[in-house]
Amino acid sequence: MIVIFGIKENLNPIKAQLSDVIHSCMESVLSIPEDKRAHRFVPMNKEDFYYPGGRSDAYTVIEINMMIGRKIEIQKNLIKLLFKEIENKLAIPPVDIEIIIKEQAPYQWGFRGMTGDEVNDLKYKINV
Repeated sequence: MIVIFGIKENLNPIKAQLSDVIHSCMESVLSIPEDKRAHRFVPMNKEDFYYPGGRSDAYTVIEINMMIGRKIEIQKNLIKLLFKEIENKLAIPPVDIEIIIKEQAPYQWGFRGMTGDEVNDLKYKINV
């Protein structure tokens, strides 16, 4: 599950393209299948979205929620590829992107009527 926050005037026009870029990076680094896209966009009013100095109104926060198990280098590769591809495809510089990876134990995930530690038919690896 990925949640993307930004100022609505800047985020709304690029949602589809940003989703494509994010998922492409997830496929490349984590081998997430094409049909496992789970993105939630939270366009915000400017007066409700405070961000650090030195950033523009294009400032965007990307929270990536995943089951624990990916190695540090894999996670770092994902972050670096996201910075690169977002800048290349959407012209948003890395200073305007914040990426947070939040890991939870598989038993803390619930989907398809079971918890993540009960699932045995995922088409991608968690422990990589």
